[in-house]
Amino acid sequence: MTTRRMLTITMTPDWRTALRRAGKAGQAEGYQGETLNFESPGAFFGRLTARRWALVTVLQGQGTMAVRELARRAGRDIKRVHEDVQVLTELGLVERDDTGGVVCPFADVHIDMHVHSENAAA
Repeated sequence: MTTRRMLTITMTPDWRTALRRAGKAGQAEGYQGETLNFESPGAFFGRLTARRWALVTVLQGQGTMAVRELARRAGRDIKRVHEDVQVLTELGLVERDDTGGVVCPFADVHIDMHVHSENAAA
């Protein structure tokens, strides 16, 4: 049986803390999911735009798909989709196969974002 891959996206400015958490999860028995950390909400939204999220949504659960087909389903220009797929691949949200097709390997993506003010009354 294949394990359903899960991704948790976190926002932790201290990369050492994020690395420690990932290390602890890696030592646990069984699959604990995977983590992608951004140092701030600005970094997150700067890399994962609405159009890129739309591509992830189109890909989820569809298996491997050619970039041209992804562009058709998303109703977008193939050149721009190709550029966005490159960014998503760098981040690890999508993977490419030997033929150049793309797939979103995650059955579940969870975004863990907590925004608070340092000046908020306790």
